[in-house]
Amino acid sequence: MTTTPRVAVVTGASSGIGEATARALHAAGYRVALLARRTDRITATAAELGDGALAIAADVTDRDSLTTAAAQVKTELGRADVLINNAGIMLLGPFSADQRDDYRQMIEVNLLGAITTTEVFLDQLTASKGGDIVNISSVAGRTARAGNGVYAATKWGINGWSEALRQELLPAVRVTLIEPGVVATELPTHITHGQTKTAVADLYDKATVTAEDIAEVITFTLSRPRYLAINEILLRPADQL
Repeated sequence: MTTTPRVAVVTGASSGIGEATARALHAAGYRVALLARRTDRITATAAELGDGALAIAADVTDRDSLTTAAAQVKTELGRADVLINNAGIMLLGPFSADQRDDYRQMIEVNLLGAITTTEVFLDQLTASKGGDIVNISSVAGRTARAGNGVYAATKWGINGWSEALRQELLPAVRVTLIEPGVVATELPTHITHGQTKTAVADLYDKATVTAEDIAEVITFTLSRPRYLAINEILLRPADQL
């Protein structure tokens, strides 16, 4: 009996954890939809992966683009079985009115973006009768520090929403929360506050955990039998306080 490959949708797939997860899932036999705003990057990755990989331009802050993406996934790959809510930004800095645009952007991308993407794909995930949602949060969703208040607020929001969603959707859809510590990605490059950007970049330059490490954990989690739900994973570099 031939098994139809599962379909995974990955947001923020143009770099970092998103790209690594798309690659890992494709290698594990999934058909993968790579969603991101930077179409040149996801197009190149999809072309490299070959059959079963689809690049779709989408912005998680634009519901219309997500609706279009969901329709394209269903038409070209079949119903989505897995949604990886990975798109996110980390615009750290001291709390002040000067950073107000950064705050709004983080809330719209990190929190509302994941909520909207899930809402748009939910009918496909529930129809599969074996769906999975993986929400990428952060250690900052548990422990806030000076300079990351609003970023932490978005991640605390993801954590609370994920737990409620888990209870609403079980057992048809499993919900997993991934909370990484420092991972070697391009997240710090988008910080607009100069002093903070320099300090955080120095920390990330020394990061020992890679995006591929996180992708491996996600792939393992999704491979577990349906009677087992791994709801929450907190992981840090071994030397991170």
